[in-house]
Amino acid sequence: MTLGQKSQSHWRAVRTALATGIASFAALLTTAAYAVNDLPGGPAVNGINLQPAASKIAEELHWLNYFILTICVVIFVVVFGVMFYSILKHRRSVGHEAKEISEPLWVELGWTIVPFLIVIGMALPATKVLVAQKDTSNADITVKVTGMQWKWGYDYIKGEGEGIGFLSTLDPSHRALANTGDHTNLPDDYLLKVDNPLVVPVGKKIRVITTATDVIHSWYVPRFGIKQDAVPGFVRDNWFKAEQTGLFSGACTELCGKEHAFMPVQVKVVTAEEYTAWVNEQQKAMAALADDPNKTWEMAALVKRGAEVYAANCAACHQANGKGAGPIKPLDGSAIVLNADAAIMTDVLLKGRANGAMPAWSSLSDTELAAVMTYTKNTWSNRTGQTVQPKAVMALRGK
Repeated sequence: MTLGQKSQSHWRAVRTALATGIASFAALLTTAAYAVNDLPGGPAVNGINLQPAASKIAEELHWLNYFILTICVVIFVVVFGVMFYSILKHRRSVGHEAKEISEPLWVELGWTIVPFLIVIGMALPATKVLVAQKDTSNADITVKVTGMQWKWGYDYIKGEGEGIGFLSTLDPSHRALANTGDHTNLPDDYLLKVDNPLVVPVGKKIRVITTATDVIHSWYVPRFGIKQDAVPGFVRDNWFKAEQTGLFSGACTELCGKEHAFMPVQVKVVTAEEYTAWVNEQQKAMAALADDPNKTWEMAALVKRGAEVYAANCAACHQANGKGAGPIKPLDGSAIVLNADAAIMTDVLLKGRANGAMPAWSSLSDTELAAVMTYTKNTWSNRTGQTVQPKAVMALRGK
């Protein structure tokens, strides 16, 4: 191949590469390449404006944004208008010559007072909105939001649903799509769908307490006008009140590591009736999980649960100090309680003794029985270090 032929071949390769690159770039700019649609509760295709407000705070933020933007545009037009007018009007080509002029007092006062008034005019409404954003008093529900690499933890700590807690991670199907590298035929909510969204009732003030376990994260839902950093070792709070039902999308907006893009936020806003039903369903599921006889418990958790069972069912006879009274035998120092063979104590609890003087407690769940036995074996002067697991009680119940 001659030098000329090599040169032509080289340029053909370059033109082909350029054509391919231009075609790929054009495909990126066309929504048809991805066939996506506006996402209700989330971003819109080619959206360049703020997302529609779904809370009063978001509406205030939108108004504040346009208000300050208008002031900035007016200042821009006035300042550059005067500047370009002066340049054109007093240019040398029409006979003007440069000269020094004394600055009148009104000019000095003007360019000091007017900017000051403009700043005050912007600061007052901005401060009003900021104060309203930080007023978390009188919240109906308080949720602790914990950021972690790379998921969110939600714990309902006050109000209806108190005690509910779960993790929220990217939907597995979306993670699988991301791993394939195929960006065709993606769903509208790609990388915005989670397995367990935060559920809240419409029209209720939700206080959000944020923290983190590892690095700084940021919990952000644009349609509610809420964005709060989650900082390890610190607790910060914010709030929102959704004015409409639906599924609203957000994301972690603090670069938190290599999977930052796989840490979306989703909030499901439902009616009061639907929320109550959801709370009941979650509490039943948690109770079922807590009393799963196949679950292996740590001693501290069993002792804590057992203290509640003992106070509700046993303390009336055996007393809170375990000393018993009259014919009621003490549990503190009891040979049955101290015995390493938990089957003996289990049999007493399941069948009772002394013709009902010691009633049968078979109505309690396997977990409750295991917990109360573990509690009595490790309380008062009883320091056996023994743990009774629910599955051991379950194995003896039918015998």
